[in-house]
Parts: sequence; structure tokens; C-alpha cells
Amino acid sequence: MQNSGFFRSAQRWLFRTPERALNQAYEAAQMIVAIEREYFGGNPISTRYGSYGDSAMEYFQGELRKYLNLIKVRMAEFRASRSIVRVSESRVMEVDLPASEADELAVNVIDQQAMFFRKLRLVDEVLARYANLDANPERVITLANGGNGSLEPAPSAQVLRSKANQARSGGANLASQNGAKSPVANPLNPDGTRAAGLSDRVNVLPRSILRTVDRIRQDLDPNAEQEVVKEFRNSKSKTTAAIRFVLLLVIVPLLTQQFTKAFIVGPIVDRIRAGGEEAEVFLNIEMEEEALHELQQFEERLRFEVLIGKAPPLSELNIEQRVRTKASEIEEDYRDRSASAVKNVFADILAAIAFALLLIYRRQDVANVKSFMDEIVYGLSDSAKAFIIILFTDTFVGFHSPHGWEILLEGLSRHLGLPANRDFIFLFIATFPVILDTIFKYWIFRYLNRISPSAVATYKTMNE
Repeated sequence: MQNSGFFRSAQRWLFRTPERALNQAYEAAQMIVAIEREYFGGNPISTRYGSYGDSAMEYFQGELRKYLNLIKVRMAEFRASRSIVRVSESRVMEVDLPASEADELAVNVIDQQAMFFRKLRLVDEVLARYANLDANPERVITLANGGNGSLEPAPSAQVLRSKANQARSGGANLASQNGAKSPVANPLNPDGTRAAGLSDRVNVLPRSILRTVDRIRQDLDPNAEQEVVKEFRNSKSKTTAAIRFVLLLVIVPLLTQQFTKAFIVGPIVDRIRAGGEEAEVFLNIEMEEEALHELQQFEERLRFEVLIGKAPPLSELNIEQRVRTKASEIEEDYRDRSASAVKNVFADILAAIAFALLLIYRRQDVANVKSFMDEIVYGLSDSAKAFIIILFTDTFVGFHSPHGWEILLEGLSRHLGLPANRDFIFLFIATFPVILDTIFKYWIFRYLNRISPSAVATYKTMNE
């Protein structure tokens, strides 16, 4: 029984190898497209389209080569397994389809071959854009060198868009005529020659053997240790820079708020309030009610202690004098609270300005932090991603989140010296978490579903 179960598991794993390999190649191609859209305006990853420094371009070059190598390895696995495993042609449900693909494949129910064709088409387009990367790396990405800085021009974005549109239109017509079973036409190189497609690059040996040989070759390489140390140092420097900038984003606004409140805003507010004869003790009616309640509690406690014999008997005149003294202390306390609230307003504004200046003038560090967070997030397993998503949604938009929002809003109003308007708080709780939940769900099904579909499936399963 155990052997039969093992063979069934091995059989399922083998039959799903083509689909699994193609999905991984497709996700890597989407990562390249995401980098192009986010950092290069939809253009190829090149110095022509991005004004970044040497470190940033080196990072983009490393990411590009990593995803291109992943695409090549997974496509080799796809071709090798496709030759011995027949892919099911049953119709399946497609959850998320990009709105930009307005062709006959953009329907809710498509067949497996059409899905493969759509993914192969994107992979072919990405590989075609960077077909000359290995032979001539500076054609796509050129780093500043100490020598001659001549750049070989990269293909223009208009040419690449026209070729991509030709590939889409030609591929869609081919899919409608042959049922999406014909291979994708090979794209053209900038010089007019036809580039080698996926079907033209067939590996004779299995991927595992080639990977083993490549690992042995790297182990025998005399420069392998130096390369490993260099990669480790680069990764360490990027991680250190990202963590340092995150700490700056937290520490600089806090120090700015405390410093300006104590040495700049504080003395100015104290001088203005001391010079005014009618400076307000209470900024709002709630502070006045709290002061009256505190004074009333003091008087009642004093009379109660006299009645139970805990305090010596006091006349009404003595009780009145003690209450008057306590009232003066309460007045001074709330005067300081009002002044502190006014100081907090201006100090918080200056802290927000300091935070914005950090984001504006340290854009390179912002890009490093984003790449660092991407590496952390995409390095997590699907279960960990789903757990973080559920934790985040339940905390901010879950069943018990209104209590947390109410405490946060009341604390913020008290910090700024504003009255806690219950109607506004309840209206905010009734609308903002709903809007936040809608935005979060849209991000899941439009962005995360394309980057990591397996994480979305795991999230749905765990959420149910």
C-alpha cells in the first residue's frame, strides 16, 4: 500500500511537471515586466530609460539575469517534460486575466492549451527583448566604467511595442485558427533577422544532469570562492543600507519632533501664552469636564475620609481651602496640557516635513528598501504569505478592528488637543475600514494573483 501511494504521488508530480515549470517561468517573466513598468516606465531595463546610479543599475542587472536564467532553466524543464508527458487539454477556470489583453483568450473559461500559449507568448517576448544580453550585455544594461563610456544604442521603446503588438495579433490569429496549439512565431531582432524561439532551443539532456554538471563546473572554478564572497558582500551591503534607511525613517522624525518641541516650538509657545493675559486654560470642553470631575472626586474623597475617621475632623473653611489649593494645581496641570497640545501640532508638522524630505532626497535608498522588502516577501513560503495577509486584514479590517480604531482616534485627538467627536469617530470606523478592505482585495486579485497565484490559493484555503 505504501509503495502504491508513493508511485501515485510520483506519477502526479511527473504529470504536473510541464505546467509547474511553465508557471515558474511565467512568474519570472512577470517579475521582469513589473520591474520595467515600475522603474523604467514600461521600457527595457537600460540606462537609456532610468536615471539611476551605478549601484542601482548593478542591482537591476543582477535581478534581470536572475530571472532570465530562471526562465531558461524552467523552459528547458518544460520542453524536456513535455516531450514525454502529454498535457491535459481539459477546460479549466481562469481567475485573473489582465485587462490589457483584449483578445479572444480573455474569457473566464479557457482550455489548457490556450493558457500555455498565453504564458509562452509572454515568456517569448521577454526573452526576445533581452536576446542579446549574453552576447553584448551593454546593449541592454551598461554600467559606468572608468574607461571609455561609449554606449551601444538599445532598441527604442516604439520598436519594441510594435513588435510586441505584432506578436500579440499574430499569435491571437494563430490561436483562433489552430485552437491555440501552434507554436508562437519567433520575434524579430532589431537587425531584421528572426530570433530563435523556445522551440528552436531543445536540450538533449535532462535539466537535473545539466544542473549537476554546472554545479561541478562552478565548484572547480578557481574564481568560484571569490565570486561567492563578492555576492555575499554585495548582499550584505544592500541589506545594511536598507535597514539603516528604515531606522532613519523612524528615528529622524521622532528626534525632529522631540527636538523642535523642546527647543524651538516650546519656547515660542510658552512666551506667547505667558505674554497673553487671557491665555486659555482648556482648549476644549472635554478638558474642562475632566478637570471638574477630578476636582469633584477630590472633594468627595476628602469628606469621605473625614466621615470614616481616616482623616482628622475639618471645618468647612479648611475643606474649602484644600479644595481651592487643589483647583489651582488642576488649573496649572491643564494649562501645561493645553500648551503641550499646541506644541505637538507644530512639532508633528515639522516631523512630517523631515520624513518627506528623507523620501524625496534619498530616492536611491527608497529603491533599495523596496527591493529588500521584495526579496523578503517573495522569499516567504505561500503559507507564510497567506498568514501575513490574514493577520493584516483581521487586525485593520476584521471584526474587532473598530475598537482599535476608536482607541487610536481618541489618542490622536488627545495628543493634538482636539475634542473627541464621537460622531466623526463612528463615521470613520464605518467607512475607512471598508475602503481599506476593498483596496486590499483589489490588490490581491489584480496584483498578487499575477505575481504569486499559489499564495492567493493558499490564502483562500486558509481564510475559508
